[in-house]
Amino acid sequence: MMRPNACPPNRPSIRALLFVLLATILTNTSDGRAQTAGHGAQGHGHDMARMPGLRGANATAQESAELAVMFQNFHLIDRTVEILPDGIRTVTHSSQPEVMDVLVSHVVGMIDRVERGDDPKIMIQSPTLDIFFEHPDQMSSKVDVTAEGVIVVQTSENPEIVAALHLHAAEVSAMADRGMHAVHEMMMQRAGN
Repeated sequence: MMRPNACPPNRPSIRALLFVLLATILTNTSDGRAQTAGHGAQGHGHDMARMPGLRGANATAQESAELAVMFQNFHLIDRTVEILPDGIRTVTHSSQPEVMDVLVSHVVGMIDRVERGDDPKIMIQSPTLDIFFEHPDQMSSKVDVTAEGVIVVQTSENPEIVAALHLHAAEVSAMADRGMHAVHEMMMQRAGN
C-alpha cells in the first residue's frame, strides 16, 4: 500500500529531479565543461562554504549549522551500525570535542523532532525519514552519550519502519564515510541516474 503523497514505485520525486537539475547546472562552467578541482570556482558549483541545501522549510539556523559542521568534518566522524531484527543500534563518535558536541546535539534534536512528528524538511533530506515523521508513535528510541560515543537504539514492531531504520542507518553511515558526495550519489540514485 502506498503512503499518501508518496511517489509511485520507480518514479523519482520532484525534489530529487529538481536537485539533479540544479546540480547539473551548478557543476558545469559557463562554457559547458564539467568542473573538477575548482568545485565552485568563478562562482559556479556547489557552495561548500554556506551549504544552502542544508536549510529547511522548518529547520532552525542552528540545525542547519550543525549539519554543515558534520558535513565539513565527516572525516573526523566514526560510526558503527548493528542491524537488529527490530531496528538498529548505532555508535557515532568524533575525537574532536566540537564535532562530538554537534553530533550529540543533532542526534538528540532529531530524535526529539521525530517523537513530535516535527519534520524539519531539509532540502537534501532523504525521503527515508518521511515514515518516521508520519508514524512517530510506532518507533522507540533510546540515546546514551558515553565515552564510546552517541549510542542510539531504535526499534519498531512495524516492518516498514524497521526497513526504513535499516536504510537510514546505511545512509547516515555513507554520509559519515563520504560526506556530501554520498548525498549526491543517493539523490542521483533516487532520480534514476
